[in-house]
Amino acid sequence: MSHKEDNKGKGSSHHTDLYAHIPLTCLPIVYHPDYNITFMGLEKLHPFDAGKWGKVIHFLKEEQFLTDENMVEAREASEEDLLVVHTKRYLNKLKWSVVVANITEIPPLIFLPNFLVQRRVLRPLRSQTGGTIMAGKLAIDRGWAVNVGGGFHHCSSDRGGGFCAYADITLAIKFLFERVEGISRATIIDLDAHQGNGHERDFLDDKRVFIMDVYNRYIYPEDTFAKKAIKRKVELDWGTEDSEYLQKVELHTEGSLNEVRPDIIVYNAGTDVLDGDPLGGLCISPQGIVKRDEIVFRAARRRGIPILMVTSGGVPEENRPHHRRLHPQPASGGPDWSRGSGGGGVIVSGGQHDEQQWIYWVNIHCCLRCNNSATNMCFL
Repeated sequence: MSHKEDNKGKGSSHHTDLYAHIPLTCLPIVYHPDYNITFMGLEKLHPFDAGKWGKVIHFLKEEQFLTDENMVEAREASEEDLLVVHTKRYLNKLKWSVVVANITEIPPLIFLPNFLVQRRVLRPLRSQTGGTIMAGKLAIDRGWAVNVGGGFHHCSSDRGGGFCAYADITLAIKFLFERVEGISRATIIDLDAHQGNGHERDFLDDKRVFIMDVYNRYIYPEDTFAKKAIKRKVELDWGTEDSEYLQKVELHTEGSLNEVRPDIIVYNAGTDVLDGDPLGGLCISPQGIVKRDEIVFRAARRRGIPILMVTSGGVPEENRPHHRRLHPQPASGGPDWSRGSGGGGVIVSGGQHDEQQWIYWVNIHCCLRCNNSATNMCFL
């Protein structure tokens, strides 16, 4: 991949490697093995699966939809990149292991020297943050892009929380506003089970950013102040199921994009809405999540609006009640999600693929199989 920087556009910004030229032979899918957090098993002390991104890529390679050569390799966000949004004071706080332990909710990190915390925990999160910024530019260039990571929607410019140490969504949007001509309005569609209080705090007084947030009203973070930034607020009750959920997602996605036409959509596609997720408290089926994503991508494509997807929250299957083998049925006119290139059903429990990884696999699988050469948009 060429390292020539493509910084044509607005103003005089700092030098960054995150907007380097990407060859057309690469799909707009961003990933790096450094995304995955593994260190002495400490990552297992939090229910969030800190190695799920590598599993998703493994599945895609196994099915021969991706190779190392046609993926975009993410780059770590530098301190200068992070300072586009974050305060110097906040970044200095991350040099204290106790602060990182608090943000990631992994108490034993308190006892580790910070150089290890930086290398084993924060560097993966900075790599994912760089991936989101890169995917933002790719979405503009190609019509769609996926960062197989990111979606740290609880982090704002001056504070982190909920396993979110860097404000990648805010950064991706600010980079586009500052560096890409014609990008002056953004819509965030946040469908993670939790309120996205980080980007909401960052864009509280910014009329260029329209925020739609659909979340369980009774769970973390319950940030009343941040809710003031939400233009379409959809608060769900415990145990909300597919029918009600999908009706509300479609109604408010269409309404949001009709109310304000953005230049870019940032879609936070958390899977912690899945039935049995111990943190989300909702009861959405795997098929429901796939349909949800289809609703969002179709709405973007019909309007010709570029869309950036980040994968956000979701708990691995071993931390949820047991589920049976699933053979999901395709939506009308869509790809057959129950079959891979080998034609077999997808094992999502007690076998090769757990549900959460399968859903991410399907999302990206659809982008690849349904790619349109003219617009590079999926879900045709």
